Amino acid sequence: MQFYNTVLLVGWCLSSISAMKQTTTITSSVSKGIEKEDPTKMKNGIKTPIPAVGAKIVGDPAKKQGAYGKIKIHKESKLSQLSRFDEIWCTFNLLYVSPLKSNMETPEILENFNQENLDFCDEILGKVSRSFAAVIRQLPPSLLVDIMIFYLVLRALDTIEDDMTAFDSTETKVKLLLKFRETALVDPEWRMDGVGEGDERRLLQHFPKCHSVFRSLRPESREIIADITFRMATGMAEFVNKDLGQGTTDVKQYNRYCHFVAGLVGEGLTRLFVASGLEDPEIVDKLFLSDQMGLFLQKNNIIRDYLEDYVDGRAFWPQSIWKKYSKNGDLGYFANQSEEENRKQSLKCLNELVTDALELAPDCLAYLSKLRCDGVFRFCAIPQVMAIATLDKCYNNLDVFTGVVKIRKGLSCKLLLQTNDLNGVHNTFYVFAKSIAQRAQQAKEDGIDDPSYERTMNICNKICELTDNARKTSKNRDILYHYIIPTVVIALVACLSSLGYSDLIASFDASQFDLQSVLTLLLASFAFGHFLEKLSPGPSGSLKTASDILAK
Repeated sequence: MQFYNTVLLVGWCLSSISAMKQTTTITSSVSKGIEKEDPTKMKNGIKTPIPAVGAKIVGDPAKKQGAYGKIKIHKESKLSQLSRFDEIWCTFNLLYVSPLKSNMETPEILENFNQENLDFCDEILGKVSRSFAAVIRQLPPSLLVDIMIFYLVLRALDTIEDDMTAFDSTETKVKLLLKFRETALVDPEWRMDGVGEGDERRLLQHFPKCHSVFRSLRPESREIIADITFRMATGMAEFVNKDLGQGTTDVKQYNRYCHFVAGLVGEGLTRLFVASGLEDPEIVDKLFLSDQMGLFLQKNNIIRDYLEDYVDGRAFWPQSIWKKYSKNGDLGYFANQSEEENRKQSLKCLNELVTDALELAPDCLAYLSKLRCDGVFRFCAIPQVMAIATLDKCYNNLDVFTGVVKIRKGLSCKLLLQTNDLNGVHNTFYVFAKSIAQRAQQAKEDGIDDPSYERTMNICNKICELTDNARKTSKNRDILYHYIIPTVVIALVACLSSLGYSDLIASFDASQFDLQSVLTLLLASFAFGHFLEKLSPGPSGSLKTASDILAK
């Protein structure tokens, strides 16, 4: 029973992290019923469905529109998660020892913005951004609200683009996208109803509250947000008119779409960093690198979301790549995993797309090396390490074609805790690039012919070369603090309790063995090693706090 209680506690720790990382699991206070196909109301070219009388509530009203939440999510078993003791510790650490700190309550923010409107923006951020909210909230106060509003404005724009059923025609949607800047960011009373679902819909319905906070930002920030919003809306309008049921036409169009919806975000963020005074103005001259950062994240999402996008009828895998592997010339070919030939061709296609995304990694690392503020660095680096971990999960994985693959929550916590400086990021990139290379090599040794093999090995080797020094340093620290020190602690406890090693082995008799005590000892020794690691000085770096930078 003691062991069972211990397992329950650990399992609860693993599942509880979703309360911090995925705040969208909080149910919306506004219920959404089953909607009739007819009748519908028309308002400004938008179809507003009338809920069926007495209809029962289905699903989660906070879910995003489209296929989100309707496609199977592939998760590792609880046993697999519980077998990774380091991730369990990191989950516990992030929940109770070193949680991400929110700077929303600092005087600098509270004194400069309307509290009611700011509270709404903070609350809706947690609902629509899922895992990104906590990363935004840990930003320095001088930048936090600017980034939060930038995110919410683009989320509102994205909600309009994503909704495939609310508009009477694509022309109506295009007009709304192109006018978004001059309406949403100019008219303080602008709002939209009947578009999106759940909290995305609520964001549009209560957009005047976001607008109020937007008007209180620095003029430079408002100008940057308005500029990026218009350019992104223009790009979205371009693709709304395209038939994307079979993906983009080629890699050039694929990259162009990623630039509009993600690369421009990287540019906007970089300009906001500089406008706040936290980053060197010279980084604006490297906007190509920020664009690559955005493409890296977006391509990761597109690869992972193959089935969701295909079901929605708006896919983005480039035809110039996938048509080389589809035997019937249809993107849906890969969703049929019942035939051996389909599975082989699916993996070839998937691996080429993963490799294409990996080739952006060196530029991402170059961008991160130019940052000087620790809060800004973490904000930029955390999504990057999550992305390469997801690419590692996707590589050579047939689950991509039958659902959505996600990395373990415990691994997410571990990556969050390790992403504090460039050395930590380099170590993470090294580990996952090495993992992909090893699986590619194993597949070749097993006689599997992968057309992208040489290209995959080249980029993985390049990433490993760029990050090798950090890996060596990290490996030595891991051995010391995660293995040697915990072992010494256990040995000392055994000696102090006058229990020799022979007696310790003998105590494994079921009648004498207290498993919970041993697990507690293991956890305590592991925690002690991590505690000493945190106190010890790590590799020297150039990152500074926001207060130190602004004080100069």
